[in-house]
Amino acid sequence: MIKNIIVIVSLCVFSVFAFSGFVQAGNNINGIWKTISDEGSDKGKAKSHVEIFDEEGAYFGKVVKLLLKSQDTLCDKCTGDLKNKPVVGMIVINNMKKTGNADEELGEEYAGGSIMDPDNGKTYKCKIWVKGDTLTLRGYIGFLYRTQQWFRVK
Repeated sequence: MIKNIIVIVSLCVFSVFAFSGFVQAGNNINGIWKTISDEGSDKGKAKSHVEIFDEEGAYFGKVVKLLLKSQDTLCDKCTGDLKNKPVVGMIVINNMKKTGNADEELGEEYAGGSIMDPDNGKTYKCKIWVKGDTLTLRGYIGFLYRTQQWFRVK
């Protein structure tokens, strides 16, 4: 009888830890995300793949594949050190940090960093929310903002 209780309790504890790990993995920002064009003639089309990774507590994103342009496309609208550099391999998300906040609809929040749009060369303050396989990004200049949704590549 006591053996059965120990087995049942052990299974319950294991299930709780296994499930909590599954839930956290479902909201993990790390991975490869498919970006969707939200402007111009390509609006609604898959545009690129961006890999988000963490480094010393901050999160970064780099372009790993272009879907609408040649893989050797250069960032001609970028400024400074990025001017005329290849878009593939370019870090476009910088220094995002998990805030500990969560939005019921959008998911876990990351903020404090920036995102750069290689199409126009502009850098924006950024907030990111992740929920399951959907990433919601919002880039800000002053009180104006632009929001996109990206989707996890499986």
